[in-house]
Amino acid sequence: MISGLRRLIRISTACFLVAVFAIPSNLLAQTHVVSLAEMQQQTREASLVRKRNVEAIQQFLSSPAAQKALKATRIDSGKVKSAVSSLSDEELAQLASRANKAQADFAAGTLSDRDLLLILVGIAALILIIVAVR
Repeated sequence: MISGLRRLIRISTACFLVAVFAIPSNLLAQTHVVSLAEMQQQTREASLVRKRNVEAIQQFLSSPAAQKALKATRIDSGKVKSAVSSLSDEELAQLASRANKAQADFAAGTLSDRDLLLILVGIAALILIIVAVR
């Protein structure tokens, strides 16, 4: 009777150990580092930031001073505006920051028309170069 009990305990222990080591630990832990809701929220936020950056650049390029400068330098504003959407998120963020700063400086009177023209032509040329390289 005692030997039968010992045998049962050994078999039970062996089965338990096989089960513990045979099942991968990552199957037991089904918690993800980032939840689906968090990923969706981050995607939504990134999309909104991209949209705002595109709008900021488009608004800058649509200003009367920008249109005048683009015509004076014979840069096709349609090409520049359509190329904006093909820029990466980082490129959009940098150009939108420059455009916003230039508009704020111009509105504050710290930039002359000539300075704004140079900045605008630089941004337009940069957009076209980035798109052409791709």
